[in-house]
Amino acid sequence: MSAGLFGLLDDIAALARMAAASVDDIGAAAGRASAKAAGVVVDDTAVTPQYVHGVAAERELPIVKKIARGSVRNKLLIILPAALLLSQFLPWLLTPILMLGGTYLCYEGAEKIWERLRGHHADEGSLAVERGPEAEQKMISGAIRTDLILSAEIMVIALNEVADEPFLARAAILVVVALFITALVYGVVALIVKMDDVGLHLAERESPLAQRVGVAMVKAMPKVLATISVVGVAAMIWVGGHILLNGLDELGWHAPYDLVHHLEEAAHDSVSALGGLLGWLTQTAASAVFGLLVGAVVVAVMHLIPGRGHGDAEAH
Repeated sequence: MSAGLFGLLDDIAALARMAAASVDDIGAAAGRASAKAAGVVVDDTAVTPQYVHGVAAERELPIVKKIARGSVRNKLLIILPAALLLSQFLPWLLTPILMLGGTYLCYEGAEKIWERLRGHHADEGSLAVERGPEAEQKMISGAIRTDLILSAEIMVIALNEVADEPFLARAAILVVVALFITALVYGVVALIVKMDDVGLHLAERESPLAQRVGVAMVKAMPKVLATISVVGVAAMIWVGGHILLNGLDELGWHAPYDLVHHLEEAAHDSVSALGGLLGWLTQTAASAVFGLLVGAVVVAVMHLIPGRGHGDAEAH
């Protein structure tokens, strides 16, 4: 009896170890997949704060929470099933879909640069300062639609990294990626949008040190938001260009990718101590240049469409 009990306990322990190993494998794979999507995550984080610009302080976190819930629905109920079905039955479509998303990122980045060069950069928070539940819901719906595009790109990039995993493992990894990325993005967004409130709170305290820190935080926030916006645009162009270069290489046109790879190797070999960093910077810069060129072409085409240029300026 005792031998049978100990045998059962050994079997349970072995199953527990196997389950733990599977969880570790899924976590590690989810971490790798999330890292590959880092550029789009930066862009997602940079885009979202604009939707609560000008909103009353007490409405900021509820709005961020609603957008985050919409983001989870986008990832788990729309993107995840579609991505898994594609990877199972039409895996050859993943690269073209990735390239379409990369082209869109290049276009968005180039469009934002074009608007700023023309001096027609609209107030991104214009919807947020409107009053009333209808205006707020309109703004939240717009944010969730934008998130759908960025989330789709994040999930497809992640899926591409784990395409060789079994179906159930792929599903589990993508669920982990979806929840982790959403928590990361909207957790950071919540911290960003409440940072000025923290600064005001510190500025009202009696401690001179707290007051100085609080005032500095309040003054710094516009610059922080502006920097995040610039980083977001750069990330869009770099990630989009990198996706397109890899996609073209996979589809058989190797010349652009090979050129960037040769430049990366030359930079890597030029300085032994900083070779890795220089190689990465060269690859990133080349991807960004390629992405900007593609984005500029798409912007030019879109502005040639009758009535499209003016409409874009208003939409952005």
